[in-house]
Amino acid sequence: MDTAELLVWMDAAYDTKAWHGPNLRGTLRGVTAEAAAWRPRGGRHNIWELTVHAAYWKYSVRRTLTGEKRGSFVLRGSNWFARPEAGAGEVEWKREVALLGREHKELRAVVAGMSELTERQLYLVRGIAAHDLYHAGQVSMLKRLWAGAK
Repeated sequence: MDTAELLVWMDAAYDTKAWHGPNLRGTLRGVTAEAAAWRPRGGRHNIWELTVHAAYWKYSVRRTLTGEKRGSFVLRGSNWFARPEAGAGEVEWKREVALLGREHKELRAVVAGMSELTERQLYLVRGIAAHDLYHAGQVSMLKRLWAGAK
């Protein structure tokens, strides 16, 4: 699989039109901070946490592809980040959706700049696209549950 094809898959999973329906960015469109913070029950992740989690893993894959050590993600911690933090609202929610967009753009730039990828690198890039679609499905389900709970 060449770099151009990988970029098509990454973009279809994140923000361009695809045959499979909504991508991750599409599922987040129109979600309010209140809906993003809602949990179907205690101990379950919410849309906000899924969004930041997806941003973190785009960051992690990018750092792995470039050979850089992790440790400079904008938020303290790794993998799952409890969200929202106390007092967070629409501004903070939009900031973290924008973080996901920036991480996608930065990862995309790294992949676009690679002329040849190892099997491990291909595995990671294909995996991040699948990761976006997996969480897009979760976001879609949470949105439906939220609408029914209101």
